[in-house]
Amino acid sequence: MLVDGKWTADWHPVQQADAKGGFVRQISSFRNFVTVDGLAGPTGEGGFAAEAGRYHLYVGLICPWASRTLMARSLKGLEDVISVSVVEPTMTEQGWRFGDYPGATADPLHGVTHLHELYTRADPRFTGRATVPVLWDKERQTIVNNESADILRIFNTGFGTLARSDVDLYPADLAADIDALNAEIYPRLNNGVYRAGFATTQGAYEEAFHQVFGMLDDLEARLADGRVYLFGDRFTEADIRLFVTLVRFDAAYHGLFKCNLRRLADYAAVQAYMLRVLALPGIRATVNMDHIKRGYYSLKALNPNCIVPVGPDLPWLAGH
Repeated sequence: MLVDGKWTADWHPVQQADAKGGFVRQISSFRNFVTVDGLAGPTGEGGFAAEAGRYHLYVGLICPWASRTLMARSLKGLEDVISVSVVEPTMTEQGWRFGDYPGATADPLHGVTHLHELYTRADPRFTGRATVPVLWDKERQTIVNNESADILRIFNTGFGTLARSDVDLYPADLAADIDALNAEIYPRLNNGVYRAGFATTQGAYEEAFHQVFGMLDDLEARLADGRVYLFGDRFTEADIRLFVTLVRFDAAYHGLFKCNLRRLADYAAVQAYMLRVLALPGIRATVNMDHIKRGYYSLKALNPNCIVPVGPDLPWLAGH
């Protein structure tokens, strides 16, 4: 990680642990918003006005949080407005790296090798971990935001007429319900799989494990009534936030993260829902199973020899 702008230690997946040995995720550091008029958003300072070509998105295809932002960029029709770079899937001792692995890219803006170099360009005294996604401002040469939940909402409303108006991922009449469901799914499932995988005590692992499958059971019951998405026939950011975990479950979390009570394939309604989201225009292009498997299984703390399993057989990936 970076300490006062200097790389000081090899990358390690466990950022912090609580008193019970549970995984604690780092809080995002850059929380500015792009807005149509350039005024400040819900957090941060102003000065980040919506303009085509001004902003660049850095992502990792292994990362569910980064993939949220790619999905929103596609659904809101912002592909020609916001450019993208992709880090390599394999984690190095200095964290995320740019390179020539298939599906990854170099950094076209600065030619840096590691993502942490962008963080010190934005803040020469930065202390913390260099994470994806990163929304970069080419004009001010700084990071706008590195919190995926914020970037989802920036892409939904921050670009005004530059984005599709017929897609609203956070409609006002559902906002409270979306927030409530997000607050339930995130700790139990989105972050729950990480809490299980990176637990350092048996008790912390089992607590997270039971919450993961309790949430999947609840989702199976919710979706069993035949609804198309989490809120009926209206696709929202809650669906994005859920999908990125579901699509990785059988390939990574079931085995490597020891979330092995059941496979996603054992949840008929949840699996069918995941496939409906995958079939939406532009979404399949955000899912790279090679990056996902190679990235997760490069975590030496969980898989010292970094052997990538050949399976599982995922029929829905045929032709991808």
